[in-house]
Amino acid sequence: MPELPEVETIVRGLHVEIAGRILRDVWVRRRDLRLPIPREFPERVIGRRILAVQRRAKYLLFRLDDPLRADGTLILAHLGMTGRFAVQTPPFPELGAHDHVVFLTDDGRRTTFSDPRRFGLLSLGYSDRLAEHPLLKDLGPEPLDASWTGEQLLGKVAARRSPLKALLLNQSVVAGLGNIYVSEALFRARLSPLRLGCSLKLVEARRLVRAVRDVLQDAIAAGGSTLRDYVQADGSIGGFQTHFSVYEQQDQSCSHRGCPGVIRRIVQAGRSTYFCPACQR
Repeated sequence: MPELPEVETIVRGLHVEIAGRILRDVWVRRRDLRLPIPREFPERVIGRRILAVQRRAKYLLFRLDDPLRADGTLILAHLGMTGRFAVQTPPFPELGAHDHVVFLTDDGRRTTFSDPRRFGLLSLGYSDRLAEHPLLKDLGPEPLDASWTGEQLLGKVAARRSPLKALLLNQSVVAGLGNIYVSEALFRARLSPLRLGCSLKLVEARRLVRAVRDVLQDAIAAGGSTLRDYVQADGSIGGFQTHFSVYEQQDQSCSHRGCPGVIRRIVQAGRSTYFCPACQR
């Protein structure tokens, strides 16, 4: 599943390509994604100008103008496991079985949302009520925001007896993190994924916040990580997978200078966790 860096990379690419364009037509070819696409979806968005493409956690936000609302209409999208947006110019390729929604813009281009496994979604909302949307209202802080601090993180986990790995994957603790970048951030912070949240000290929480932010920024700069299905908005693959320190690096020597450890793989709550047992405490 694409994580925050992949979604951010796609969002930035789509914003460059389609922000400012008017949606001339929308074809909903299949509604039964993870959540059914609202039947009023086309009529709500046709004729609207795309003001911006943004991100909240792992959701893509397409902000549209709306003469009836000062803050406009919103399309929320989630890529699920295999979702993808592709911006195409004529002559268009033939639509495939997994091309579920097609957006036609006033510049003659076509943006297609495809999703072979149909775990993604497209929903509607209002920009002025973003925090109230059922899909977003319980999300925690954005890890790239300067307002997210070690103190804030500690306040979320200090009373919890769950492992740090599970807590960082909890979207109400911090939004947008997934398996890859939690493993990488814990390695950079030299904290064990098995540590309980209640054992975390403030100095360690601050170190972990810095590590999360650094690894996300590095991954975004590399265009995200392509392991299976993910590609950027222009169809190119990400490059951060060549910089993994622990993720899928089991049995490799630890890359921390002077550490004699070997990267291990364990399973936590059905998810693979990679770490160095020698230097992650």
